[in-house]
Amino acid sequence: MATLRKRGDRWHCQVRKKGYEPQTKSFRTRAEAERWARLIESEIDGGAFVRRKEAESTTLLEVIDRYEREVTPRKRGALQERSSLSLLRKTSLSRRFLSSIRTGDVSSLRDEWLQQGLARATVLRRLALISHIFNVCRLSWHFESLVNPVDLIEKPTPDNARSRRLAAHPDAASASDEEAAHDRRASDDELHRILKVTGSSVLRDAVVFAVETAMRRGEIASLLWSNVDTKRRFAHLPETKNGTSRDVPLSPAAVALLQKMPVNISGRVFAMRADALTRAFQRSVVRARRLYEEECTAKAKTPDPQFLVGLRFHDLRHEATSRLAAIFQMHELAKITGHRDPRMLLRYYHPRAEDLAKKFAEVA
Repeated sequence: MATLRKRGDRWHCQVRKKGYEPQTKSFRTRAEAERWARLIESEIDGGAFVRRKEAESTTLLEVIDRYEREVTPRKRGALQERSSLSLLRKTSLSRRFLSSIRTGDVSSLRDEWLQQGLARATVLRRLALISHIFNVCRLSWHFESLVNPVDLIEKPTPDNARSRRLAAHPDAASASDEEAAHDRRASDDELHRILKVTGSSVLRDAVVFAVETAMRRGEIASLLWSNVDTKRRFAHLPETKNGTSRDVPLSPAAVALLQKMPVNISGRVFAMRADALTRAFQRSVVRARRLYEEECTAKAKTPDPQFLVGLRFHDLRHEATSRLAAIFQMHELAKITGHRDPRMLLRYYHPRAEDLAKKFAEVA
């Protein structure tokens, strides 16, 4: 049965039932307390009672802290996830009790992020993190009454497929397609300019290596000398983004690069973390763009608005894969790049009709 007591300006209600732990909660009014007591008694009598104490007395901030201590360290992307958790701590939801967070609250947070200009893929990753936090609370930390508020909201559709290629100098745009393609392979002016302005030899080597191997940023940053075989010309990746290992063949240029590089005491080929690679690359892109604009000003020319703009480190993987697609068949390319679904590689294959017609002639 329920016992109600008024303490100060709050009504305290306790429900006791044989075989169940006493349930206690305080309310502003007696009517609210009585309504809650009837609900608890009804659930107990019907065998549908679940504990609410944890969810009603624990804030999202508290479980974020626990999640970071117990769950995040077991993940490969622990560093990036800690950054996302720090952002979640700054939201208004972090101060709310878990039981009070509803689907509408998370929907409002989603809309706020989108209005701030965040990429839909970024918002989707943050929502997935919130969802996993709630699931861990329910399944591992015994928050039995907790409902995941992310389950029923509309998720933004990611639009993160990129097709950015390294561009030749804008002045070469008037050349024929074949000449432009040759210019790209020969000079890669955007790449040349970025490498020219960077003051980091590690970044310079990592950028060249990325273009030669199509390896991901994290794979490059974690590559160990013990997993590199320059004689047989391949690099072994024991753990990749897809959760599997793979061997990446090394081009002659990649082998030559590795052979001239010093071996550092850490055992890593590139002594720079993945996030540091990104920041150093972005700084170099900005610096190269500034110098390009100064050159255009000196020559009284209008700068190309696309040249050295919007370029990311991950675009080097797209560039490398596009080049390799001209050499290897799709099933071979999938082994090199680590794509689990070969259909994802279709966007890298752009054979011209006349080239395909030549193959017919060769077979005939």
